[in-house]
Parts: sequence; C-alpha cells; structure tokens
Amino acid sequence: MFERFNQDARNLVGLASAHARRLGHRYVGAEHFLLAVASAGQPASAVLAAHGVTPDFVEEQIVLRAGLGAGAGLFGGLDKDALATIGIDLDAVRARIEASFGQQALANAAQMAHHGPLRSRGPRAPRMVRQWRRRRRARRAVAAAPDPRHPEATGRYCAPGPHPIGHIPFTPASKKVLELGLREALALQQPHVGAEHVALALITIRQGLVPPILAAAGAPAAELRTAILDRYRQAS
Repeated sequence: MFERFNQDARNLVGLASAHARRLGHRYVGAEHFLLAVASAGQPASAVLAAHGVTPDFVEEQIVLRAGLGAGAGLFGGLDKDALATIGIDLDAVRARIEASFGQQALANAAQMAHHGPLRSRGPRAPRMVRQWRRRRRARRAVAAAPDPRHPEATGRYCAPGPHPIGHIPFTPASKKVLELGLREALALQQPHVGAEHVALALITIRQGLVPPILAAAGAPAAELRTAILDRYRQAS
C-alpha cells in the first residue's frame, strides 16, 4: 500500500510514530496521526488550526484522555477530574500498579489491550502463533515502509524516563486511517496518497480518540472536509 503514498504522506507516518514515542506510548494510534497532521505545516494543518484543531489542543486532549508513558490508553476515555471528585486518583492508581507488579506491568497490559496476547493455549496454539507471527511481520513492514528515519516531534509534553525504541505497533484505528486515506485518493481519482487524504480519512474515522477530540474542538466533520478539499483545489 505504501508505494501509493507520496513523500508528504510518508512523512506523516514517521511523524505520528515520533509523537507516540515522545509521549511514551507503545503504539501508534489514530490520535497520533491527527497530531502529526496538525503539526506538519501542510495546507491541511492550516485548515485544522483554523477550526481550533491546533497541535497544542490535540496533544492536550491526547494526554488528558490517554495519559503519558507506559500503559497509556488503558485509562483512555476516563475523566480524571470527575474521578478525582469521588476520591479516585488515576496517577496514584498507575503508581500503585507499577509498585505492585513492576514498571513493565502497564506496558504489557496496554500491549494485551491493543493487540491481544502473544500466545494462545489449547490444541490450536501452533496455528495461532503462526498467524500472530505473520501479523507481526506485516506490522513491521508497515512501520518500515515509509521512511526509516524518525523525524523530530516536538510538543508541550514528554514522557519521563526512556522512550519506546524499536518497532511500535499500529492500532486498528490507525491502520484504518491509512486504508481510508488510500480510498480517499482513489475516490478523487488521484494517483498518490497525500497529506490531504490522510486528513480526510481522520475526519471520517469513527474509531479511537479522534472523534471525541474533534468534537471537543467543535470542528464539524462536514465543514472540515469541505475546507480541506477547497484548500487543495486552490493550490492545484
């Protein structure tokens, strides 16, 4: 699929991964693609910013909804302030889990939550393991295809401690963004997938954190789509 991506789109994939690493996340989600588009300096970035979807806003929403560091995403969607009013401190919960089960406990649980266990019990285990290995190779191919260099990703937040290294997997929602980006390019009869097609895919997707982030910005999907298409038509 990535042979259809132009350099701008490939850069977005690398930038999304770099943002995920900076935030200490052990996965690349659709929300990281939204942050990449918002901070890429592309015409689509300007359209998002004009509708309140700025890099600072997106990053703030990601940290609010998913947190920083190992285990990010496990508490996604929970309202920290609301829980605090009834005496539940999510940061204290994280610290207690790490103290009881080790610093890797949350990271391992996040991996299980996003991608399932690495092994399966029972008589079908060998076949399941082979399937998992094929999926793992496919994920690595996706990560390696755009550009082996990791672009610099800057922002307000940075997870403490060492950041994830090596391959970090794409979530189902982020894979859907790439698929929808290709569909957008085909529907518009354009030969390559560009940053604008990834942006259009992001405002279409119904999975992950992107829809609530756009809703929090008060950015209607239909209005964003029209503005993005108009901006690129003017530039062509």
